[in-house]
Amino acid sequence: MAKVYGLGNEPVVGSLVPSKKKDYRITNRLQEGKRPLYAIVFNFLDSRYFNVFATVGLNRVTVYQCLEGGVIAVLQSYVDDDKEESFYTVSWACSVDGTPFVVAGGLTGIIRVIDAGNEKIHKSFVGHGDSINEIRTQALKPSLIVSASKDESVRIWNVHTGVCILILAGAGGHRNEVLSVDFHPSDVYRLASCGMDSTVKIWSMKEFWPYVEKSFTWTDLPSKFPTKYVQFPIFNVSVHTNYVDCTRWLGDFILSKSVDNEIVLWEPKVKEQGPGEGAVDILQKYPCPECDIWFIKFSCDFHYNSAAIGNREGKIFVWELQSSPPVLIAKLSHPQSKSAIRQTAMSFDGSTILSCCEDGTIWRWDDVSAIASSSG
Repeated sequence: MAKVYGLGNEPVVGSLVPSKKKDYRITNRLQEGKRPLYAIVFNFLDSRYFNVFATVGLNRVTVYQCLEGGVIAVLQSYVDDDKEESFYTVSWACSVDGTPFVVAGGLTGIIRVIDAGNEKIHKSFVGHGDSINEIRTQALKPSLIVSASKDESVRIWNVHTGVCILILAGAGGHRNEVLSVDFHPSDVYRLASCGMDSTVKIWSMKEFWPYVEKSFTWTDLPSKFPTKYVQFPIFNVSVHTNYVDCTRWLGDFILSKSVDNEIVLWEPKVKEQGPGEGAVDILQKYPCPECDIWFIKFSCDFHYNSAAIGNREGKIFVWELQSSPPVLIAKLSHPQSKSAIRQTAMSFDGSTILSCCEDGTIWRWDDVSAIASSSG
């Protein structure tokens, strides 16, 4: 389907000539194991732990801390009892009292909520009928998590009580694997999902909010909770023509990527009167060459000033998100980094970039100016 743009409304495409706005250097390389690492994520929920991150690979969840001078310290390691488990995604959440949780999911479809203080399972969520491709946390209410699954559904859970509150699936839902999902940063009711059916959908929890509130005080068995089905999104669009494997909100705009070597920034024109094919305004494109295999996810710093995306050749592109045209801050490569980068993790202020790779390695890059100021 050809995209038609109004005159003067063509999307602005970023240049792949690095601006050298920042100079990142490799400060560490860790070999976690021989198996692929699929996800890596910093904890942005608690200022005490901004330099703490988690990775997943096979049936293992590992928690690390980034220290000065490129040092990476192992804090904890959780190994699932199921040797067949292969975790694909990890997110940070917390209990209502602030206890940090690491939440992981993958092949078996079971979500493990792990108490980061004692490495023990706090809760296990069973409900998805197939593997889990992504878990994200509602930053405004960090006891709420959302999971995207191969079973074509999106589920919203409360890690405090163990309740599955909502299932986003059905008549207006995804028609293939759901690959990525993200809560809106300021509108607590809204979230976006995308997947193999090449669509991005926006959902609203507003109508079902009493159930979300009820989930915090639920004392009966989680299985007895009146879980609600949400069958229709408030917005549905095909911005891409292939699998969409990563989506993130940038304010009210959406960043999404497919397997066509670019991240696209677009504005959903949501009509209040109901669901249906939505109109979009495609604003900008951020090229990322050799990013043509699925399940490569980008990451952003806390304030969404920049995004880092790895590719199948082990290179990282760091884009300034909020400039027009987009500016390539840096292109990071190393002769020994040849393996596909499944995900990156940008630190709170963007001064550190981590990548986790198909060959089981973790790479740490640090902004040279940040190193100089911290050691000066």
